[in-house]
Amino acid sequence: MVTLAPEVEPARRVPFAARKSTRQAVLIWCFLAPSLLIFFLYRILPLAWNVVLSFEAWSPLRPAVFIGLENYEEMLTDDVFWEALLNTLYIVASAPVGIAIALGLALLVDTDIRGRNIYRTLIFLSYPLMTVAVAIIWRWMFDERVGLFNYVARSLHLVDAPIPFLNSFTWALPSVIAANIWQMLGFYMIILLTGLQNIPGNLYEAAEIDGANAVRRFLRITLPLLRPSIFLCFVIGMLNSVTSFDLVYVMTGGGPGRATEILVTYIYKLGFVQTRFDYAGAVTVVFFVLLLVIAWAANRLSGGNAGAVERD
Repeated sequence: MVTLAPEVEPARRVPFAARKSTRQAVLIWCFLAPSLLIFFLYRILPLAWNVVLSFEAWSPLRPAVFIGLENYEEMLTDDVFWEALLNTLYIVASAPVGIAIALGLALLVDTDIRGRNIYRTLIFLSYPLMTVAVAIIWRWMFDERVGLFNYVARSLHLVDAPIPFLNSFTWALPSVIAANIWQMLGFYMIILLTGLQNIPGNLYEAAEIDGANAVRRFLRITLPLLRPSIFLCFVIGMLNSVTSFDLVYVMTGGGPGRATEILVTYIYKLGFVQTRFDYAGAVTVVFFVLLLVIAWAANRLSGGNAGAVERD
């Protein structure tokens, strides 16, 4: 009796396309790995450490002790925290004002006016400047003795005495907001101008044939199609507003009193002046949650799909 050997199936060869896609995936991850590692070390890890620290009592001179929610309970009765939070929200609320001004400038330089390229350059020049340089410039302009604004106001006999812009509880925060808006105008204008130039001209022609005036064309065509650009401007402006530590610190240092104290300057003073790193960690966690809420609200206002990529 002859026993037949079992048939051995030939080894399946991996298709070339599958091998190629695997190599591409490995190559992509090799390029992404350094950036992801840096992001983890400088973003995720410090945030996680702040979350842990917010539930402890710790300073460089004593060991950490778990205290639960005591730091957050202290925050509820901390007048400085609430004032800094309110000032931060005021600066965030100024972002739409800057975007509205930039939209008007973008519409202006998008027309066939003479010298529009020069105007675009002059408006954009504010953005590449270092924030510290912007703060120094505006600190001089608001100076009570030699500042430009006080010089013009007194030359025109608008005021009898110089206005202490940065030393006034009334004018200090609006002065910081004005400097912040001016710095971001160039960025806003470039983004909005790019969006305007990407709107097809035949839409305006069809609307004009149908009898739509300039206001209706702006409300029904320009504004809806600029929604992604406006959302981008708002998110960048919001992040710049809530993290404008250097602008506030150089212009006013958070003063006078607490008139311009914002969350980032308060966190800095808690950690590096008062050495209360535990409480500073709790304020940082609340600050991060505030950023998430503002970004979510901005996304909802933009239609809920900002940043989405349309696929064919």
